[in-house]
Amino acid sequence: MFFVSGNPMKNITKGRAYRYYKGYPVCTLFSGGKDSTFALHWAVLKGFDVKCLLTIKPQSSESWMFHYPLIELTRLQAKSIGIPHLYYTSSGTKEEVDDLYRGFRQAIKRYGIKGMVTGALLSDYQRMNINMIAEELGLNIYSPLWRKRQDCYMRELVRDGFSFMIISISVYGLPSKFLGKILDNDDIEDIIMRAKIYGFNPAFEGGEAETFVVDAPLFKKVIRITGTPIQINEYNWKYMVKDAWLEDK
Repeated sequence: MFFVSGNPMKNITKGRAYRYYKGYPVCTLFSGGKDSTFALHWAVLKGFDVKCLLTIKPQSSESWMFHYPLIELTRLQAKSIGIPHLYYTSSGTKEEVDDLYRGFRQAIKRYGIKGMVTGALLSDYQRMNINMIAEELGLNIYSPLWRKRQDCYMRELVRDGFSFMIISISVYGLPSKFLGKILDNDDIEDIIMRAKIYGFNPAFEGGEAETFVVDAPLFKKVIRITGTPIQINEYNWKYMVKDAWLEDK
């Protein structure tokens, strides 16, 4: 199940869906985390013509609209994937929605997109703002992760070949041992168990942690990262990156 807005797909049978998607020009809102990377992967598998990636760098880590940690490294990811990348810095927290609007206008102007693909999971705030932009610009929205079962999704990521690390932690119950580590199946099961015990979202949709993808099926090269865990306060950690580069698989 996924959320689609402004789209006649409701009248198209499952067997005809691929023909509808095939070649349809879209832009993926891309943060470099697991969710937007998975949404991009889904779009390519469904036959969409992903014309570009759009990244908005927020002014603050407190942004409700955009991913903040390691956002600059989306340039490396885009280079690895081989899809054109539009990268803009937001002019301020209050202007984030306007900045996103301008970003998609550029994607329309430069690449002729007709839809946007997002990695939205549960945030009604994000969905509402993206919907308003899409309606004004006449774009369809595709959010393949919307309301997806969180624990199943986390297992699916590892199973399908997504390599990602936790780069910030902001919740009680998620220890610093996960910081800067590429998560494997055992780590995912540990996180799911801890989420049940401590009451946080296992896919971190509440901002409990942030992730960064270093390799995925669409990546032509893997991203190598070196860094150091830094403790901000009792339950708040971040991974301070020293260096990052592309390496042949």
